[in-house]
Amino acid sequence: MTEPATTSPAGQPVTDPGYPRHWEADVVASDGGILHLRPILPADADALLDFHSRLSERTRYLRYFGPYPRIPQRDLERFTTVDHHRRVAFVCLLGDEIVAVGRYEGLGDAPGGSAEVAFVVRDDHQGRGLGSILLEHLAAAARESGLRRFEAEVLVENHTMVRVFREAGYQVSRAYDGGVLHLEFDIDPTERSLAVRDAREQAAEARSVHNVLHPRSVAVIGASTDPSKIGHAVFLNLLRGNFGGAVYPVNPDARSVRGVRAYASVTEIPDEVDLAVVAVPAAGIDEVMDSCLAKGVKALIVVSSGFADAGTHGLVAERRMVQAARAHGMRVVGPNALGVANTAASVRLNATLAPALPGAGRVGFFAQSGALGIALLQAATRRGLGFSTFVSAGNRADVSGNDLLQYWQSDPDTDVVLLYLETFGNPRKFGRLARRLARTTPVVAVKSGRRVPLPLRSSRAVPIDDSSVQALFEQSGVIRVETVAQLFDTGLLLAHQPLPAGPRVAVVGNSTALGVLVADGIADEGLDLVGDPVDIGAAAGPEEFATAVSAAIGSDDVDALVAVFVPPVATDGGPYARALREAVAGSGKPVVTTFLAGDEIPDELAERGIDGAPGPGSVPSYASPERAVAALSRVVRYARWRATPLGEFVTPEGTRTDEARALVARFCSATGSGPDVAGGTAGPDRAGDPVGPDLAGADRAGADRARADRAGVGVELADADVLAILDCYGIGVAPFRLVSSADEAAAAAAELGYPVAIKSAAPRWRHRSDLVGVRLDLDGPEAVGAAYAALVAETAEQRVYVQVMAPRGLSCVLEVVDDPSFGSLLSFGLSGLATELLGDRAFRVLPVSTADAAALVRAPRAAPLLAGYRGDPPVRLEALEELVLRLGTLAEQLPEVRSVVLDPAIASPDGVVVTGARMVLGPPPTRDDGGGPRRLG
Repeated sequence: MTEPATTSPAGQPVTDPGYPRHWEADVVASDGGILHLRPILPADADALLDFHSRLSERTRYLRYFGPYPRIPQRDLERFTTVDHHRRVAFVCLLGDEIVAVGRYEGLGDAPGGSAEVAFVVRDDHQGRGLGSILLEHLAAAARESGLRRFEAEVLVENHTMVRVFREAGYQVSRAYDGGVLHLEFDIDPTERSLAVRDAREQAAEARSVHNVLHPRSVAVIGASTDPSKIGHAVFLNLLRGNFGGAVYPVNPDARSVRGVRAYASVTEIPDEVDLAVVAVPAAGIDEVMDSCLAKGVKALIVVSSGFADAGTHGLVAERRMVQAARAHGMRVVGPNALGVANTAASVRLNATLAPALPGAGRVGFFAQSGALGIALLQAATRRGLGFSTFVSAGNRADVSGNDLLQYWQSDPDTDVVLLYLETFGNPRKFGRLARRLARTTPVVAVKSGRRVPLPLRSSRAVPIDDSSVQALFEQSGVIRVETVAQLFDTGLLLAHQPLPAGPRVAVVGNSTALGVLVADGIADEGLDLVGDPVDIGAAAGPEEFATAVSAAIGSDDVDALVAVFVPPVATDGGPYARALREAVAGSGKPVVTTFLAGDEIPDELAERGIDGAPGPGSVPSYASPERAVAALSRVVRYARWRATPLGEFVTPEGTRTDEARALVARFCSATGSGPDVAGGTAGPDRAGDPVGPDLAGADRAGADRARADRAGVGVELADADVLAILDCYGIGVAPFRLVSSADEAAAAAAELGYPVAIKSAAPRWRHRSDLVGVRLDLDGPEAVGAAYAALVAETAEQRVYVQVMAPRGLSCVLEVVDDPSFGSLLSFGLSGLATELLGDRAFRVLPVSTADAAALVRAPRAAPLLAGYRGDPPVRLEALEELVLRLGTLAEQLPEVRSVVLDPAIASPDGVVVTGARMVLGPPPTRDDGGGPRRLG
């Protein structure tokens, strides 16, 4: 097995302190295969010579503009020795072999200058999209090094390379000179380049999952003859499922398994093997991996336990297995997985431990828990919910829910996605993918561990606070449910009924009591009841039932229907069910029912598909009216989200990004709070007194900053620094002065202009709900002097702020909140003791769109106060939205800003005035899903 990716080709750890380890990445080629990309090392010389020797004469000519049959020693040293700054080179590796090389060399020494870029791909790996991957990673490295532009010299006949540059999404200028094409382009991400990146990422990652779910051959390693062994169960399930390809048992101690010839090793199988299911103990994984790598297996499903689920030793083995697999282009599902299934007629893959699968359907299901997987499959079967594909990823060491979201986006056989999640690997990427998928395909998720988080068994698991999960799901359009029962309740409705056009619901039934329960449920869920529930009476026949249902569903005032039916004694419910199904067929409106108190689709309510499973048009039944209405309300909210415009990701006018980044770099350098601080903790505060008044509070310069340092969060900035950064994003703070005497207070008030407010410099007084540390509406020097004296007597603080009085309005708090999983979240709420006590804050995940900003300021329960309450004038909500966008842009562009608090921000009919601000800088969080290049994870 290969060594970890951070070792040299000789197997020794890379000890160069300047080696940019964060540039390493596993990447997915366009055919779904995996390669490892990393900066070149001097020890790569022999591998580079071997790579060059495998290039065709044509490829060498196109790259070097001449024959160049071999690399001279002088060039070899120059190619493999780089500074990772002005001279950068990446290699793409498959195993120990270099299959592609990309490099840039800076032109001149001017900051923000240009670099010449070039790359070459081995002939047998051309057409896999490696050129575009190298270009993305080279551009990201160049931007990190302060470069802003690439230049390239390409022979006119090198159409493939020209296409790589042209289709990357950059604005490319061209000039011809003697058969050579000179290209130039800025490398800052553009809307088009990011769209190109995302589209290529989606296609490649979807293809990698397609290779797992559409194998032409499967080997079961550990296929035992003992029916009690898991290897026997998987092999038997493949046979019983009538898999459409070849199945090979691998067992060195048996001649055959279930009558099929067995092989001692996967390498002895005479044909190609696309997928291997591993059912051997964890202790034997190294030998299994070696044989699979030698055979060229494309994907592994590891159903064995004993890896990360077994402790530190198992985690090390798991990581080693995944590193080896990825290095050789292979994907891994598991370990500790239940397996994968694909019900497509051309595949019929049941590579799971479950003896039976739900019928074929159009629902994709992803679950992390292998132990719970069989119960989930049995529940889906009982409820009549058919699956297109099923993946239980276990420890989720490689293939994750994010990979499946990419696959399902382009899968024509999947209309609904269900997720059972325990942890997140890359929540930022999940949010981006889910938001895109949910625009066309409903995504329903249950997230376990809301109150008692599960142990983070996976090496890729990220702890995440439940409020962050809620924000992530709301923003992404994911329908969140609390239980598995609710997961299937909602999935049944989405799989078989159309989306509602609105919240107006009619009720028809044969029981007044049930009708009242439904009406109560509609009110509780915030839906609109259309008229009174229609009761046809216990003696009505199927025709009368159908007539009432047809009248309700056909009304232009109705968006959905709830039908409730309890059969009278000795009455067959079948004719009523058929009457209901026929009456609503083709209405284009969703129908749910409580029919015979069942929680599945009765035969008479099912529209059968080709294989006999319930299909679109079937009417789902629920055990209680409350569950039926709850499922309907979730779908109504989803339909409303889907119909709402996405919004735009905009950079607010007047934003000065380069200036802000320069300021942050200077402040981080001065405070020692930048990304290079050992251990991720911040250094001491800058020497000297803050320039100008300290909005953060003068007393925070000591104790609070020390606490921040010990916590590793960062350093709180002085006021002048806060104001400078905020100003780069168009966020102003009401003018103020910091004073230390009554005379200074009066002079400051005269300079600022009356009326003014004075506030204690200590936040413990200033932010109290009884406003002990604040005096407002001071309209003259006498009032200012008296207020200053009273404030000093009350608080024993000599220093106070004198600030221009903001217009009267509602006090709000807008924050950038440090989150270990996302890096930062935006939080918004109204000020006040009751708000703080009830936790009435709304959150959004970065980046925020215009639609996200509008939703955030309307999300708190107290938000109706902003729109005008009991005759009060409404505030200018668009001003609050703009403030959200500006602060969100700051947080996204400046990852070193770990915390910002705008408190209070006074919202009024005239706009928003920020009267207090605090900011903390610290080591930037790891962001695997920003505007950077593609990487697996």
